[in-house]
Amino acid sequence: MVDVEGPSTAKQDASNMLIGYQQAIFPMADCRDAKQFHWFTCEQRGIIPLHQFHVPKSLKKKIKKGCYRLSVNQHVEEMLRHCAQREDGSWISYRLEKAYEELNQQGHLLSVEVSYDGSFSGGLFGVFIRGAFFGESMVSLQPDSSKIALTHLVAALQLAGFNLLDTQTTTSHLERFGQRIISSDDYQKILEQALDRQPISLKKQLVATTEQNFMATWLAKVN
Repeated sequence: MVDVEGPSTAKQDASNMLIGYQQAIFPMADCRDAKQFHWFTCEQRGIIPLHQFHVPKSLKKKIKKGCYRLSVNQHVEEMLRHCAQREDGSWISYRLEKAYEELNQQGHLLSVEVSYDGSFSGGLFGVFIRGAFFGESMVSLQPDSSKIALTHLVAALQLAGFNLLDTQTTTSHLERFGQRIISSDDYQKILEQALDRQPISLKKQLVATTEQNFMATWLAKVN
């Protein structure tokens, strides 16, 4: 990652974060208690091509069983808190956490949550602007919870007409799902195309993925 200049971090964090994402940069803080945050970009950017998404067979079986409950933006504070509790130190400062809560109020944050027996067990959250989804963090308190959330997210992004799922950096965890690396120039082109789109409601499409037999039918078409 490369530390770069971005919109002012003096005030209006949520609004400036939306500007930053559209400039292909993203915010990170040094630690949980950090008073300031920095802007970063990647010369080699990680994305998950939405129509080349791969779901491992074992995960397909678990999703088809449907022994979990999926919710959308019902546990935002809990999601942010758990994502911030990293053993290797958190990039989500209290200040950034507050900004993400503001983005939720503005309708730009999406929290995809998985629960078992009424208890929050993990998921993921990110920011979306027009046809671009910027994945921020994932957490699993129960096995595969974040993977289940990711699979539902990709299905909903396809339904809604999105064309960018940005993962920022790369991980072996996401490579299993088809993540690949592209140059910053190629990323910029895809981002511009995504920002020109007017997709339908992402939240509604996520709810649609919970309808009976939907995921089984959709998974049958996925590699």
